[in-house]
Amino acid sequence: MTADSLAAPRTPHSVPRNKGLNLEKWGWVYMRASGVVLIVLIFGHLLVNLVLPEGGVQALNFAFVAGKFASPFWQWWDVLMLWLAFLHGANGMRTIINDYVLNRTARKTLVAVTWIVTAVMIVLGTLVVFTFDPCLGVNPESTLWEMCQAAA
Repeated sequence: MTADSLAAPRTPHSVPRNKGLNLEKWGWVYMRASGVVLIVLIFGHLLVNLVLPEGGVQALNFAFVAGKFASPFWQWWDVLMLWLAFLHGANGMRTIINDYVLNRTARKTLVAVTWIVTAVMIVLGTLVVFTFDPCLGVNPESTLWEMCQAAA
């Protein structure tokens, strides 16, 4: 067989394969699994936020979000959705970069920047969800003043 010809489709590989951890395979598996979980999380999020509340989308306001974030269940639901979505998107972006950026240095730099931005956004988003305080900065003119005074 010459360098210009292709081997028959069922020909065994002449080059031994790496028997170590196959990150590309696990990235592929992650994309499929996280995609299924994200569908459930996103449609649950849309159902609870836009369909079930009396008044529909007009009921969605600051007080609605504050009420949701008071529940640990919804905090974890939103954080899980945030983490999976960012990691899913970053892994997809990594795949696109690996496919289309030919320069090795540029490819490694772009992949590193993608993962750094993803990590920063996940940390910031998680902090927002778990440290959310609807009474922060509320003054007597605010519509939340009475609720925050009762909670204090």
